[in-house]
Amino acid sequence: MNLKHLILAFALFSIGCQQKEPNESQQNHLEPLTNTPPVTDITDDRDLIDDEPKLRQFKFVYGGAISELQPGALVSIWLPVAADTHEQEVLDREINVPGEYVIDEEAKFGNRILHFKATANKDGEVPFEVTYNISRREAIREQGEALSEGETKLFKQATSFVPVDKELSTDVLGDTNLADDPLTAGRQIYDAINQRMQYDKPEGKAWGRGDSVWACGNGFGNCTDFHSLFISVCREQNIAARFEIGFPIPSKIGAGEVSGYHCWAKFEAGNQWVPVDISEADKDPTLTDYYYGNLTANRVTFTTGRDLKLTPEQEAGPVNFLVYPYAEVEGKVHTTFRKGFQYEDVQ
Repeated sequence: MNLKHLILAFALFSIGCQQKEPNESQQNHLEPLTNTPPVTDITDDRDLIDDEPKLRQFKFVYGGAISELQPGALVSIWLPVAADTHEQEVLDREINVPGEYVIDEEAKFGNRILHFKATANKDGEVPFEVTYNISRREAIREQGEALSEGETKLFKQATSFVPVDKELSTDVLGDTNLADDPLTAGRQIYDAINQRMQYDKPEGKAWGRGDSVWACGNGFGNCTDFHSLFISVCREQNIAARFEIGFPIPSKIGAGEVSGYHCWAKFEAGNQWVPVDISEADKDPTLTDYYYGNLTANRVTFTTGRDLKLTPEQEAGPVNFLVYPYAEVEGKVHTTFRKGFQYEDVQ
């Protein structure tokens, strides 16, 4: 059952968007552009959209190692922790890290974060592995998540790479007058972003930071760029919108590696969170209607929000977003790590 909406035509790619480069303090919390890990391209192969949400249960291994360290170096490491959400339930969790660890909740968004300290082994690595058993439910607009107290105000605020004072709406929407109904207005913004942006990750370009001003000016990027621009425009239009990030699970039932992260957005309409996945809609236009208000069960959420202050607090300042491990050596960010993300369906 496809959602039926009026798809509006916009004059979308004006050259008025400003561009900015991250300042030195922000660069400390970004993956180096020359060493940005790949992001998995997911295809959902949806032949039929049903009224009832689909369910999927799988094991997800969040594994790997902080690498390229001096043997014996003391490293402080933070890992995002998958938790129960409106669409997922963590049935079981097994943690295997060297030394003692603590799991706590960061104050602003309520993300769960695992922290431990360890010394690098003779190979200059600190391994980690957290294995989850997760039940995931397809997100359907008609069964949306209700907003909690204070979320509207929280998710209208600007962050470092998602400003609300750059008039991006003017460039993205042109002369379009947004509908008074937030659900219709959200669709207008969704279509405008989808028409303006192209999913592309050329080597040496600054995609992947989730910089909405850069995305507006360049018109391409990955999922973080698509959804950061969407969130900026929503917030400029006084619509609360939030950023969620985790991992895609390949649509094929079975087992295998997961090569990188994936993110999406949700916006407020009628006191509910409405999900969108614009980068997936761009890659498969036949699912454009579906990805406005719906998300497949082929994913796992790890964190929400941007400019994160971890717990215990890191020394090098806010983290742009948290999905890969975050590590500091003597108070300085260490970005190199070896990935070992895997999934296996539970029949």
